[in-house]
Amino acid sequence: MWMKRITYTIIFVLLTAIAGVTTYLGVIIFGSYAIDDKELVTKESSVMVSEEGDPLTRLFTENRESVDIDDIPAHVQEAFIAVEDQRFYEHTGIDFRAVGRALYRDIAARGAAEGGSTITQQLAKNVFLSPEKSLLRKTEEALIAINLEHRYEKEEILEMYLNHIYFGHGAHGVEAASRLYFGKPVEEISIEEGALLAALPKGPNLYSPFIDEDRSMERRNLVLGLMEQQDYLNAEEAVRLQGRTLPQERHSVTSNEAYDAYVDPVLDEIEQRYGITEAEVLEGGYEITVPMNPAQQESMYAVLNEEEQYPAADMESGAVLLNNETGGVEAVYGGREYVRKGFHHALSPRQPGSVMKPLAVYAPALDGGQYHPYSLLEDERQNYDGYEPENINSIYDGEVSMYDAVKDSVNAPAVWLLNEISIDASKEMLTAQNIDLEEEGLGIALGGLDEGLTPLETAAAYRTFANNGRYSDPYFVTEIQDRHGERIGKAETEEIDVMDPQTAWYMTRMLEAAVEDGTGQAGAYEGALAGKTGTTNEARDVWFAGWTPEHSGAVWMGGSGGIEGVSSAAPTSAFKALLPEAASVSAFTQPDGVDDLEEPIRFVNIRDLEADMSMGLFGASVELDWSPAEDERLHYRIYRTDGGREELVDEIVGESTYTVDRMNHFSSPAFQVVPYNPQIDREGDPSNVVEPNWSLFSGG
Repeated sequence: MWMKRITYTIIFVLLTAIAGVTTYLGVIIFGSYAIDDKELVTKESSVMVSEEGDPLTRLFTENRESVDIDDIPAHVQEAFIAVEDQRFYEHTGIDFRAVGRALYRDIAARGAAEGGSTITQQLAKNVFLSPEKSLLRKTEEALIAINLEHRYEKEEILEMYLNHIYFGHGAHGVEAASRLYFGKPVEEISIEEGALLAALPKGPNLYSPFIDEDRSMERRNLVLGLMEQQDYLNAEEAVRLQGRTLPQERHSVTSNEAYDAYVDPVLDEIEQRYGITEAEVLEGGYEITVPMNPAQQESMYAVLNEEEQYPAADMESGAVLLNNETGGVEAVYGGREYVRKGFHHALSPRQPGSVMKPLAVYAPALDGGQYHPYSLLEDERQNYDGYEPENINSIYDGEVSMYDAVKDSVNAPAVWLLNEISIDASKEMLTAQNIDLEEEGLGIALGGLDEGLTPLETAAAYRTFANNGRYSDPYFVTEIQDRHGERIGKAETEEIDVMDPQTAWYMTRMLEAAVEDGTGQAGAYEGALAGKTGTTNEARDVWFAGWTPEHSGAVWMGGSGGIEGVSSAAPTSAFKALLPEAASVSAFTQPDGVDDLEEPIRFVNIRDLEADMSMGLFGASVELDWSPAEDERLHYRIYRTDGGREELVDEIVGESTYTVDRMNHFSSPAFQVVPYNPQIDREGDPSNVVEPNWSLFSGG
């Protein structure tokens, strides 16, 4: 092998010597031989940063970040020149002296002891040529090097070289290498750190401090010694720096598995919204600002990766959390063991079940103006042209308030109400939130859809409630800039009015009750939370969607074959667990200009009504007394029965006694108290009947 190399070298030296006089003539004849300027444009990794400007992860085919020569310290440049090409500023692409020296040493050592390639030749080889070793390739390398020197300044060639070479562990270019080995940009590294970088390109796997510390130290100190020999350092400096330690820990923002599920929709959105393909992003050096909250993203990843969150081992999940103020996606979860470009459960449609009721039924009904949270809805098993929905518990109360139907997720009233307001009214509000349905049946009320909704679509629609009835599209990219810092695009968060703020506030209050006293009680969360559960047949899909004052989101869990014994308690608990504690507040803020929703008035069963008689100057009186409800807003209607006739005597509020004056003691009336709820305009069950004891006043 060494004889073959020496033969190539001798022939190359003879050819270049013969052609020496006509070198520049050759340059003119061949022009820009084999040089394509596009190849010299460095493929640079893109960086994803938070809205605060903190780097989150790098996106690349090659981990590379270009840097200007002016930002590379002189001592770093000197280290590379000292070890790779000490006559860099003197030759014109080929260093004949170095080639001759290398040939001599190869012959003396009877092997390949030293190379003679210049930095310019190395650039030519790395950018334009294959790794093939032949006389033709070596000649091409020389011609390209000469042409590079003819076309570019020395500083430009050195900059391109330092941005192209490979440093090991996936780092291409001096900037990426500096961040990987030292955790800081190249402009901040010290002399001995620069010497280590210069030591690596000859054999990244041989001289990496993370692979072989002794060999790495030896190679770095060789570079420092060469720098001292070439007067870049004095002897004292070289000795002192050779005693410095090597880096022990890799520093990298190139990967975080918690971020993988966020990266894919970022790339998709860039292509769909800005027309930049994934391949262009991975090589274009873009800076992509995203609305991700890194702590929230990592928290969601940790929570939903916990085995205890899943009642069954084969359950999957997807989740989204949006910022209420902006609509940006703060966190997303693509599934257990998610891998890049894999199946993304947060972006895949699933049957929403009862999560659909607030969106498709109750909000449109309230917004139409004919219904109120305490309007009574029919709760009966009915047949709608062959469609016969059932309540989960098979219990039907005849009628129920909207408030209770929402809180307890009762099926029959939701379908009845959708039939009353019309499917068109429902779909109009859904379409305004980018939920376009082909279905025309009443099954929409219970989430019976052909395609379903994604957790992202669900979270965005629930954010409308949190945003006073205004909707805007969620987004993963706040802004994107090219490698020169020029803005290419910015998120356009146009908001449209979908429902009246009063409707949104009523939905907040009703779904807050669903969390506190209804179907959404599973799990624990100390802050203000409103939300809705959803369950499909055989628990193929179980949901919780909701919002706090700061965030809106959705968690889906399920399995393709159905999971026995699983309920919406699982996603409800998970949703509460992934919410940030620091954002917890005690109550939602009532918007200006809307009426609050009173707590529901509940009936009381009166079974202890008593009647006491007394005699006055103007006749007898009857004192009625009973145990009251705790809610002082409940009304009580006093009825008198006499000879089969029923007469309303009076209606009182919040009291538990009543006096009937001027009674005729020769009559024999009876009395009864009936609770009355003005919110729903309904009477409750009547009390026991009492008759005054007239014997106390009859002559004996």
